[in-house]
Amino acid sequence: MMTLAQARGHVAGLLILAAAGCGGSTQVSRIDPGETVDLSGYWNDTDSRLVAEEMISDALGSPWIRQYMQRNGGELPTVIFGGVRNQTTEHIAVSTFLRDMERAFVRSGDVQVVADRDERNQIRDERTDQQMNASADTRARMRNELGADYILMGEITSIEDVEGGLEVVLYQVDLSLTDLESNLRTWVGQKKLKKFIQRRRRR
Repeated sequence: MMTLAQARGHVAGLLILAAAGCGGSTQVSRIDPGETVDLSGYWNDTDSRLVAEEMISDALGSPWIRQYMQRNGGELPTVIFGGVRNQTTEHIAVSTFLRDMERAFVRSGDVQVVADRDERNQIRDERTDQQMNASADTRARMRNELGADYILMGEITSIEDVEGGLEVVLYQVDLSLTDLESNLRTWVGQKKLKKFIQRRRRR
């Protein structure tokens, strides 16, 4: 004969098994980050990577870096990453490919990159705090920021053509580097991605 505690445990076990049987199961597996997986047909990590690779190659291979260094005695150009507007109807994590570009610029050794507006505000707050709380020989100096020579900005647009369960989407990414002093465009890059999507109709 079961004790009260054993009976309670038996009932709890049955409830757990019943709940597991009623619910769906979730299976998760790790895949290579470089592997292409298209589930919805919308913008995804592969699109972001393709855009970053194209823009990095184009921007770092263009003559604006060499021309700047020739005009300024070998000094490296300094770039700040500005806003990239998402003009599509989708949510696109623009920062993903911008961070890839920023990292490539820095690692190239040919371009200097300064913090963007939001990051600068945090850094300035920390620098101000140091003036009050850090020892004199370890404080970051005020008014010693490096000004940018160029700002990178752009937009993402899309054109959709839909008929029944078929859809064609053209994404276009336009980026440009502008001289902050003269407003001259020193580099303009463009990448297009086109997708053909077949959607199954629900019964």
